[in-house]
Amino acid sequence: FPAPRSCDVCNFRTSEEVDLEERLHELDLRSDSDIPDVPPPTDSTPEILKRALSGLSARWKNWWIRGILSLAMISGFFLIIYLGSFMLMLLVLSIQVKCYHEIITIGYRVYHSYDLPWFRSLSWYFLLCVNYFFYGETVADYFATFVQRREQLQFLIRYHRFISFALYLTGFCMFVLSLVKKHYRLQFYMFAWTHVTLLITVTQSHLVIQNLFEGMIWFLVPISSVICNDITAYIFGFFFGRTPLIKLSPKKTWEGFIGGFFSTVVFGFIFSYFLAQHQYFVCPVEYNSETNRFVTECEPSELFQMKKYSVPPLLQAVLGWETVNMYPFQMHSFALSTFASLIGPFGGFFASGFKRAFKIKDFADTIPGHGGIMDRFDCQYLMATFVHVYITSFIRGPNPSKLLKQLLILQPEQQLSVYKTLKSHLVEKGILQPSLRG
Repeated sequence: FPAPRSCDVCNFRTSEEVDLEERLHELDLRSDSDIPDVPPPTDSTPEILKRALSGLSARWKNWWIRGILSLAMISGFFLIIYLGSFMLMLLVLSIQVKCYHEIITIGYRVYHSYDLPWFRSLSWYFLLCVNYFFYGETVADYFATFVQRREQLQFLIRYHRFISFALYLTGFCMFVLSLVKKHYRLQFYMFAWTHVTLLITVTQSHLVIQNLFEGMIWFLVPISSVICNDITAYIFGFFFGRTPLIKLSPKKTWEGFIGGFFSTVVFGFIFSYFLAQHQYFVCPVEYNSETNRFVTECEPSELFQMKKYSVPPLLQAVLGWETVNMYPFQMHSFALSTFASLIGPFGGFFASGFKRAFKIKDFADTIPGHGGIMDRFDCQYLMATFVHVYITSFIRGPNPSKLLKQLLILQPEQQLSVYKTLKSHLVEKGILQPSLRG
């Protein structure tokens, strides 16, 4: 018998397979207008505020709600700063988990009708795996002395990366086993959704904590600059806004953008001046194994020691000053504030585009008048990455304390070898006198 032609083979497909293929093809080609609607968030404004502001227009009602809640959040933030660096780390972790939850929930709601197997369980499993990896790296770097005293922890740290990879591989295999014929494409969509969400939230929050260990000032100035820019841009836009800035966010105006920029630069310069005067804010955060507490005690580096600078000739005529005393860190605050006000908002524009793609106003309704946690921290993630790159590129040098901790972990014979090599090097440099025994 002659072999069947390709078109004859096509005719052998069942009608169910044809319908499934057409459905998936339509899913690939559908436009943004075809994306399933996400249920709108409920109004979580406290009843007492609703009654107090009932006589105002919607515009001014939103103004007061945002203002009152902003003051409450800022007050809570100052309280956590007072409680110390460990509480700040817990705050960062809590915000990371909540942001992840909000983004994953949107994906779950959009594709809920397809009933994807194991989607939510695997999403949270991958979150645990990635956090285990990043926080384990942090423990190995900054808690080496503490780990050295705990035999059960030594095993976990020594094989940390292998354990992390094994955990991730388990999740990967579980995902492959969960694949269902009629949901292949959607399941891979959501697999990618989960990993991009991990990239946005977990890796960035890890960088925030890395910045915090460099000194609380590297945590507070960038975050406060973004908050200041957000508030002042809103105020300038509310009262003076006339010219639209970008279509993705129609309420953003050039007046708000420019006003926010100048306000943030001035704020960053002044705020840096006050923080640079205190060891609590400028010293690197270190773990004291003897007291089992985080400490911020050190001799401040040159960045945080007052210096005299010459004023440029063009400004001397305006200011009437030939020299000015300031902290070198204040010069770096210009870079941080500029990024926070000019580039940071693009994180917000990105989030606006994301929300428009899925027809939602806010990521959630966690904070009345503000939306979800992700709505408030969309610009902070860009800022965290910039600060980390800025520190590693222009600020950070060799860290003797960290190097000493790593040396103390070595075996005695390895420590002796390092000692002999270092001694020989110092003798060659003429810093040490050679031994009489030669």
